[in-house]
Amino acid sequence: MDVCELCGRSVVKGTSHHLTPKEEGGTFKPTAFLCVPCHKQIHAIYTNQELSVRLDSIKKLKEDDKIRCYLKWIKKQPGTKSIKIKKSHERSRKK
Repeated sequence: MDVCELCGRSVVKGTSHHLTPKEEGGTFKPTAFLCVPCHKQIHAIYTNQELSVRLDSIKKLKEDDKIRCYLKWIKKQPGTKSIKIKKSHERSRKK
């Protein structure tokens, strides 16, 4: 089992998250190993531009108010649990 770099849970399935989104020039920049729910949550809350400009590291993500409450909750969930993620209303209105 691997460990999610954002929530710290041991997970069976994880993904590679580009800390600077590929659409913003991050194809060959650093990545982080994240569990699927954390990866989906990040992209549900933040735009790619927001991720590339101010949230381009795990440390910065962990310190952001928008995801802090989610991290507090997800850390209590088993790494094998399937979790549904919904886009935030705020993110939907930005488009």
